[in-house]
Amino acid sequence: MVALWRRKVESVTSVPNKQSMANDGERLPLCVTVIKPTKRWIPVDLKEMLRYRELLYFLAWRDIKARYKQSILGAGWAIIQPLMSMIVFSIFFGRFAKIPSDGNPYPIFVYAGLLPWTFFATSVSSSGLSFVSNMNLITKVYFPRILVPISSLAVALVDFCIAFVIYLGLMAFYAVVPGWSFFIVPVLMAATMVAALGAGLALAVLTVRFRDTRAIIPFLMQLWMFATPVVYPTSIVPERFQWLLALNPMAGVINGFRGALLNQPIAWDQLGISVGISVILLCASLVYYGRMEREFADVI
Repeated sequence: MVALWRRKVESVTSVPNKQSMANDGERLPLCVTVIKPTKRWIPVDLKEMLRYRELLYFLAWRDIKARYKQSILGAGWAIIQPLMSMIVFSIFFGRFAKIPSDGNPYPIFVYAGLLPWTFFATSVSSSGLSFVSNMNLITKVYFPRILVPISSLAVALVDFCIAFVIYLGLMAFYAVVPGWSFFIVPVLMAATMVAALGAGLALAVLTVRFRDTRAIIPFLMQLWMFATPVVYPTSIVPERFQWLLALNPMAGVINGFRGALLNQPIAWDQLGISVGISVILLCASLVYYGRMEREFADVI
């Protein structure tokens, strides 16, 4: 049984065992599961994840019900959080600090940045704690552990869809007509999910080894938000620091969201850099996860 916790399933082979007997004395083959260690740098077996797709659905549905079932406002929290943040930022940053908004009304400008950022921050925070929160499940039965942080993105995705409907109402209120770039929003959302899974998976593995990482995650997300053009446009950043801002995987994505939703030009070069950084972050997190997965059951 120890091998179940210490090794990744590479292949499953059915080996007939002649000692199996039927009730009438006839010999029947007995299937024995043979587990072999993986030799991949990135321990992702798509076929294995496909076999466990029902477990992924169960984990995601469980998190969604836990979020909304016994709450007073239910799904209303998905509306209140970005809406109240928009109001506060509009008052202090838009009215008092006079931060520019590239010619757009500041409320709809900042809400366009809050949409992907709220999804990203919620996903990273929940997936960063996912392994520790599911330690009883991880230590009792084998399944692809990566399904746990992936399922944590489901709640944030539901919140995003609800908040996006509210944003469509704001666009109608401010008479903002999107252009053809509006149709790349699903692609931008996929890039956000890649960045969120990469950061969340790395934090989840670190939380297994170092439990004080749980206290660092909220502080990290606050710093990350102000290092990302959520409440301010990229144009106010000095040109000599633009390259540093482009290394932020969410900077180009948020600018892409604003361009797609507000019918503005999209900085494709910055978006490409952000997507590339997100992919590198996810690959690095997968490699780190693969090296540490065999110790999860013992350390957690």
